[in-house]
Amino acid sequence: MEYLLLIGGLVLLIIAAESLVRGAVGVALKFNIPTLVIGMTIVAFGTSAPELIVSLKAALSGHSELAIGNVVGSNIANIALILGITTILLPITVKRSTAIVDWPIMMSATLLFYLFSLTNHQIEFYEGLIFTIGLIGFNFYMFRDAKKQNKKEILDVDVEQVKKSNIFLNLFLIVVGIIGLAVGANWLLDGAVQIATNFGVSEHIIGVTIVAFGTSVPELITSVVAAFKKHSDISIGNLIGSNIFNILGVLGITALIKRIPVSMQVIQVDVFWLLATSFIIFPLMIKGFKINRLSGVLLVVVYCTYLYFVVS
Repeated sequence: MEYLLLIGGLVLLIIAAESLVRGAVGVALKFNIPTLVIGMTIVAFGTSAPELIVSLKAALSGHSELAIGNVVGSNIANIALILGITTILLPITVKRSTAIVDWPIMMSATLLFYLFSLTNHQIEFYEGLIFTIGLIGFNFYMFRDAKKQNKKEILDVDVEQVKKSNIFLNLFLIVVGIIGLAVGANWLLDGAVQIATNFGVSEHIIGVTIVAFGTSVPELITSVVAAFKKHSDISIGNLIGSNIFNILGVLGITALIKRIPVSMQVIQVDVFWLLATSFIIFPLMIKGFKINRLSGVLLVVVYCTYLYFVVS
């Protein structure tokens, strides 16, 4: 039964996030909100909604190792596994701004998480506030930069068709998405806790592996689709942006509601894997501003090595 809960929760989270995004995009377009704003707010939030809901629910229900493990594991998976798989399928070009702006912000957020974890072995309210303010500042900067350069956000929907859709249907999709995220998070956590108990493994291991990968599936789908559509800058930008949101947004918002204890396993082991995988993509990106298939293989090998040390 626990496996059905786990798998059902993962599937429901993905479907619910998609429903929420579709409905919210539809309502936003009805009110003539620019696609740039929609893409940088609704769509960006939608792909990270599973991580946020799962971590928040885990922290509130006393399963802090799942909350932290979900974020740390998702960030490692985003860079080492998902980016690796994407570039193995199709080498991607990296925009200069991604390497000189987005990556330093992601690296800074990761280092800040490490420093906060060292202080009291937990993420306090005021640290969550700093994270949240940082997220707002990052979004403001990205929006201003995109608007200044007159960029157009590419949405994975038919804009004209969505504009013609019934607003009540879009509102229904939003409600279904919100309910689905809540129910999916409950199922996922119940299944994960039961599996950990049955096999005598820690919630931390379940969090950084199964739960983390499951909540990263939207990023995997988005990145692969973007790469095959020749929007490779969106592919890697989505992953780096998701990592920034996971730390500043997921941990920030969760810590505002309840402080999050950080285990010694995370502080002494996982965070160094997180720092290493976050750093390793920089030399891969600036070498011709293109990540090739060989680099993708290297990233996947790094992820498999991490899993070996986690479960051994």
